[in-house]
Amino acid sequence: MTAALTHVALHVRDLDACIGFYRDYAGMTIVHDRSAHDKRIVWLAAPGQERDFILVVFPGGPGRNQLDTDFSHLGFALESRDAVDAVAERARDGGVLVWPPRDEPYPVGYYCGLRDPDGNFVEFSYGQPLGPGAPQTI
Repeated sequence: MTAALTHVALHVRDLDACIGFYRDYAGMTIVHDRSAHDKRIVWLAAPGQERDFILVVFPGGPGRNQLDTDFSHLGFALESRDAVDAVAERARDGGVLVWPPRDEPYPVGYYCGLRDPDGNFVEFSYGQPLGPGAPQTI
């Protein structure tokens, strides 16, 4: 049996703030918005990736107080080092930058880290063997 990872679902404290964060920083858009069990459930995806991977967010979460030493995160690939720098600069100005841009040996590449409104770390990287434009072998 082959399984494909299709989504991650997160309970969040502030649904609208999280939707805005992933729209503004990751370019995700709402592809599905519904109510179920008296809660609004929103599916977010990067344009063109609606059938590949979805981030599901819905209210009711306690939030995260992720320690700086906890490297659990969601990861997004970008098209260049300059794009990573641009995200980091916006995040610094917005007070959500956690890891300034840094370079690590293969396969990690060049990346920065942000904190989303719910407290999750979110990585933006270039040069990893993952995502659009990545080489076929790791």
